[in-house]
Amino acid sequence: MPKELILILGGARSGKSTHAEKLALELGGPDVLYIATAQAFDDEMRARIAAHRAQRPAGWRTLESPSLISAPLAEAIGPARVVLLDCLTLLASNAVLALGDEPTARTAEAAVDAEVAALLAAYRAGGATWIVVSNEVGLGLVPPYPLGRAYRDALGRANQRLAAAADRVLFMVAGLPLTVK
Repeated sequence: MPKELILILGGARSGKSTHAEKLALELGGPDVLYIATAQAFDDEMRARIAAHRAQRPAGWRTLESPSLISAPLAEAIGPARVVLLDCLTLLASNAVLALGDEPTARTAEAAVDAEVAALLAAYRAGGATWIVVSNEVGLGLVPPYPLGRAYRDALGRANQRLAAAADRVLFMVAGLPLTVK
């Protein structure tokens, strides 16, 4: 099976993660590395992370990392046939929040772009198929505050960059995958 870069976009609760996990199982069986980017800052997020862990197949390996730049990706990927990154949305949020109290649109975009560059470099260097989950942020309202706008713009551009590089792009609506590319 030749490797692919697959981007799965959609809104909140659209079925992105569920579809990505099903696809990863079909393509990689037990040889999947799950890269989890969420950080547990409160009880509700800890519960969400625990639920995600519980639903993954037992044989999958997991790399919990809020950043790809500092993660040992080559070592972690190893023999994996599929790498499932869930999700770019939180990876971008982590990158922007790591900038401190007052990130500008320029610094936010640069931080997110560096994460996307690390992702694409790891994909290109290895033999695994990558499935990347991300929220489509271009369908909502313009955030009323500068940090929200900077984040939305940086993630939107990151999604565009990944979509351009991807072999396949799926858009999830109510649990149904629509092929975009």
